[in-house]
Amino acid sequence: MREVDEEYRRDQAMQIFRRYGQLIVGAVVVALIALAGWLYWQHHSQSQAGKQGEGYDSAMRLVEQNQTDKAIPALDKIATDSGEGYAAMARISQGNLLLQKNDIKGAAAKFAEVANSTKYEQPFRDLALVRQTVAEYDTLKPQVVIDRLKGLTNPNSPWLGSAGELVAAAYLKAGNKAEAGRLYGQIAQGGDKVPESIRQRAVQLAGVLGVDAIDQSKETKAK
Repeated sequence: MREVDEEYRRDQAMQIFRRYGQLIVGAVVVALIALAGWLYWQHHSQSQAGKQGEGYDSAMRLVEQNQTDKAIPALDKIATDSGEGYAAMARISQGNLLLQKNDIKGAAAKFAEVANSTKYEQPFRDLALVRQTVAEYDTLKPQVVIDRLKGLTNPNSPWLGSAGELVAAAYLKAGNKAEAGRLYGQIAQGGDKVPESIRQRAVQLAGVLGVDAIDQSKETKAK
């Protein structure tokens, strides 16, 4: 009975294979091709990322050596041929170099290219927006600065220090001392998110505007 049972099962297996064998083999082949494609794509992506990183490092070495005329086209190539991360950093670096050369319009255009594009990650866009505002600050109306950067001045924002200073100064230019003092006080209490030099400035400016940022900071810690 056992032999008959085994023979019957072999028979069934052969019938199934005859009926679905080609489909099974095809599915296995497709799965292997897909796996090979994924492995190749992963290797290719890692290889490309390595090349892009090397290219960016080479461009930065040119910057360190004050070879700006060579660095800008090198960065332009990275911005054109690389993934979003390196492309964003390359555009921002180009803007910084142009700003050093007092090409305000050119620098602002590079920063705006990153700030206004949804293909870049938000941290890159925020950094570019701050840099664009720094470049254009003297030509902008105070309300434009406030509207542009106000979203980056909340207490949890990593840009509280840099964006906050720009917005607070814009409030002062607009004659709104109360809002300027409040924001300087907020910057002074920014903790580790705000560089020490900016916090110290904020404490002094808040004090000039009648806001005791030191006392507020003590109260916050006590709570």
